[in-house]
Amino acid sequence: MSSENVDADVIVVGGGLAGARAATKLKAGGASVLVLEARDRLGGRTYARQLGGEAFDFGGQFIGPGQPRMYQLVDDLGLSLFPTSATGRKVIELRGKTAAYAGAIPFVNPLKLLPLHFTLKRVEALARMVPPHAPWNAPRAREFDGLTLEAPRPPSWLMGTDVRNLMNAVARTLLGAEASEVSLLHFLGFVSSSGGLMRLTETRGGFQQDRIVGGAQQVSERLAATLGPEQVSLDTAVHAVRQDSEGVAVDSASTTRRARRVIVAVPLSIAGRIRYEPQLPAARTQIHEQATMGSTVKVLATYSRAFWRLQGYSGEAVGTSGMLSVTFDNTMHNGSVPCLLGLAVGDAARRFSSMPREERREQVLDELARFFGPEAKTPIEYAEMDWGEEEYSGGCPLGNFAPGVLSACGDALRAPVGRIHWAGTETARECIGYMEGALESGDRAADEVLALLRAPDEMIAHLPPHPRPLPRSRGRGDSLC
Repeated sequence: MSSENVDADVIVVGGGLAGARAATKLKAGGASVLVLEARDRLGGRTYARQLGGEAFDFGGQFIGPGQPRMYQLVDDLGLSLFPTSATGRKVIELRGKTAAYAGAIPFVNPLKLLPLHFTLKRVEALARMVPPHAPWNAPRAREFDGLTLEAPRPPSWLMGTDVRNLMNAVARTLLGAEASEVSLLHFLGFVSSSGGLMRLTETRGGFQQDRIVGGAQQVSERLAATLGPEQVSLDTAVHAVRQDSEGVAVDSASTTRRARRVIVAVPLSIAGRIRYEPQLPAARTQIHEQATMGSTVKVLATYSRAFWRLQGYSGEAVGTSGMLSVTFDNTMHNGSVPCLLGLAVGDAARRFSSMPREERREQVLDELARFFGPEAKTPIEYAEMDWGEEEYSGGCPLGNFAPGVLSACGDALRAPVGRIHWAGTETARECIGYMEGALESGDRAADEVLALLRAPDEMIAHLPPHPRPLPRSRGRGDSLC
């Protein structure tokens, strides 16, 4: 296809971290690029709103050791970091009763520490058996993929209710899903890709260690700014991708753009809403249909003072039976706008979504008060973000697979389909589900495309010479792998 017949060498669908990273790398590699974003903003699952005159993250916000791309990019873009406040005692809630503790492991009955220790070590050992780049190639992949995340635990009579509830709270916080909903293989791949369970759950030395001054959404915005305004199109929801032996046609409600190749950098379930011609292979269709987005509601409450710090609390709490599974001190870097952050995830997020706003607010503030005292019930501002209501995210923090999907269809997760390439944190080989994973996936997809733009194309010989008009019905492949 001659340059006169395309709008860009590559069209990137999605203006989140993965898409923005892929686009800037393509431009640096000499390719012309066009980013199409369905929302009226960039950032994807990162999003900042003003509270008390400061920009607070209502989506992804934390980074930590083991995420070199994020640290390097923050520096390259001229952004600043500050540590998440974690000084003081933490709080654990078990069966409605709270207790304070110090250190990494919550206090529970010493007789239950052994099964808790066993479970953590068991998960770490199993994760080491799973290749982070391809969990479906693990020696016991089908066995692990036939089980849910509840499997690697001691029996209920040995573990006890408290420890089981604590492990469930950890699982739902990391995935936005209940342990009974998620494939063990999926979770082990998730853990393996990030270097271990403790790194995922810790603040200091872990993935919650640092925050970006001004919010994480700035990363996508500043990356896109290097492309130029003509190369980024907002409010442009893609509803069809048609490829032939010469190129790709990308259809939105208002226009059709043509390119040599396309990178789809949106959540898997959102990518499944797009119609494709020719239809995608059955395994790729199954990946889209079976990637269930996590359910997460993020709530923020601001106060006139950080009263929890004055009482010796860090602001971190783990809840096992209420609405909030975890909380953090979310105060600004300069000490202004004292703030507590809470996450309702999994079943709790789904219950949250069905409740009237005032009832939700009252329950959240009641739980914060049980953790940190009655002053928590009188915030200056209360705000929430239900990611399940986001049309072009469908949930947060990532898409999860139920048993049976990855072992059968995992090879399709990153494999290009003709001229279509895939990015997004769910397709990452490192730090799946995190901003670091989104960057890694954007790098990978851009490298794939640049290599093919520079070399003879042997991947599209099977495609028809010209795209046919798409049917009105939604194109789908066979639902079985």
